Amino acid sequence: METEIHIVEVRPRLHMLTFPIGQAYVWRDGDGLTLVDAGWSGAAGLIEEAIGKAGHRPEHLRRIVLTHAHRDHVGAAGELAGRYGAQVIAHRLDAPVIRGEAPVPEPDLLDWEIPLYERGLTVPVAPPTRVDREVGDGDELGFGDGARVVHTPGHTDGSIAVHLPRHGVLFTGDTVASVGRVGLGVFHVDREDAKASMRRLAALPPDTVTTVCFGHGEPLTTNASSVLRAATTRDADHH
Repeated sequence: METEIHIVEVRPRLHMLTFPIGQAYVWRDGDGLTLVDAGWSGAAGLIEEAIGKAGHRPEHLRRIVLTHAHRDHVGAAGELAGRYGAQVIAHRLDAPVIRGEAPVPEPDLLDWEIPLYERGLTVPVAPPTRVDREVGDGDELGFGDGARVVHTPGHTDGSIAVHLPRHGVLFTGDTVASVGRVGLGVFHVDREDAKASMRRLAALPPDTVTTVCFGHGEPLTTNASSVLRAATTRDADHH
């Protein structure tokens, strides 16, 4: 399924790809590219075009890091990896779901989340996708001068954030969102675990979190750490 996407520069080495639902990110190291999440199934060609519009070459794609197993994040990973030999990376707990060996876990929905969730089901189902490297908490990812995995269970068991402390960049996946305002994301399999994971992200050293990129919503580029901390405190006893 083809769908319209846009590319937006967040920082000189970082671009955001926006889909009708959700988004992905491209990070550049020299001429090597890392894709954090991979949008919708069928959108590989459009992702290639967007990467080109950002001044990059799709054949320089080295790795695809999947923050979790949901269809709007895994979609085009397999096709892009197959074309360019990129390494697909995911947490070991979500890897069987991504490969199609285990079912996608059902979220524990609040009443107000149900219509939003049903809208999300319009996203094409992601095909079984290979995972070349299974990672865990604290593992180094080979890009961004020391990008590391932060295990953030709750949205799914194997949800991860990706932290680039030397560049002050944090990719939260769907644990946190910024739709309307920054806050706890939606559609979690375990909401209390998700809250704990959000607290963990908010506790990262402020000087290592100056840009926060979400699976849904606009990135935070001003007072990022303090905004994330305030949202965590506000949401601690809600949702």
